[in-house]
Amino acid sequence: MILDLVILVFTLIFIVFCSELFTNGIEWLGQRLQLSEGVVGSVLAAVGTALPETLIPVVALIFFGKQHGAEVGIGAIAGAPFMLSTLTLGLCGLACLVFTRSGRRKPGLEIKKGVIKRDLRFFIAAYVLAMAASFLPSTGFWRPTMAALLVLLYPFYLYKSFSHEGEVGETPETLYLDRLTKIGSNRLRLIVPQIFLGLAGISSGAYFFVESIQNLSDDFHIPPLVLSLIICPVATELPEKINSVLWLKANKDTMALGNVSGALVFQSCFPVAFGVAFTAWQLDAGTLLSGLVAIVSASVYLGLLTFARLQPVHLAFGALAYACTIAAIIHLDLK
Repeated sequence: MILDLVILVFTLIFIVFCSELFTNGIEWLGQRLQLSEGVVGSVLAAVGTALPETLIPVVALIFFGKQHGAEVGIGAIAGAPFMLSTLTLGLCGLACLVFTRSGRRKPGLEIKKGVIKRDLRFFIAAYVLAMAASFLPSTGFWRPTMAALLVLLYPFYLYKSFSHEGEVGETPETLYLDRLTKIGSNRLRLIVPQIFLGLAGISSGAYFFVESIQNLSDDFHIPPLVLSLIICPVATELPEKINSVLWLKANKDTMALGNVSGALVFQSCFPVAFGVAFTAWQLDAGTLLSGLVAIVSASVYLGLLTFARLQPVHLAFGALAYACTIAAIIHLDLK
């Protein structure tokens, strides 16, 4: 148990370092391609960090058998949007409040509302379809049709994202690899390798993070549902969203929140489509509850962006919603 805790701490430190490499590289790629902060955060960063987690349900089904693998896979698929829409945005809000209090950033949130509102609308639409799919007949053409619809939704999202580009962001800090080579931060031959180095480091760090979490869960006898629905998404998604915390510290709020909202869209399309198409997609009460909370949470944030002003304290309440839902899921699982 002590060794697992030590590995957990060192893995987190390693992931933070690799996240810094990745965010710095992604910022320079956006600068090089003359992309807006919204596209950089919602598409480039979000897809880059979401890809490793997308493999979890595939691996679970292939290597852990149809019945057990499907249970773990469905839990991982449903757990990611739930965690992103509550805990991750909650931690973003808390981080913003802490950085503001310590004088390391300006108070409030300065975001391009259109970017985040677009992402939340696409997520809500996709995830409502995903939840509805669990009530469709398991035979016939309904499930494959729904899966195809979810997959096709993402290219439409990309079209809308690139059609409404805003201004290019400010010039980032010097590329880390350029600090060693001194040949120019805007060179793709430095930007691309740094991005892949950061992503590879995050992915390998997340692997050891998951392994440590699983060992600790065995020590504490945590139920399988909690492991698949809660622990796996936290272990694989949350470390990579350190990117958002780093951007919040640098007052790059659109990129920070776009990193989360863009990941929500990606996770509600491709992994969910895989689950709908290749598993029974029969969601139990705990999984349905997590989906409902994710949709309600995103809807509340969308309402605040539309009719009021989204503040860090509003995001912080997401962490509370996450904790309450986890307690309810554990209660349901133990009954």
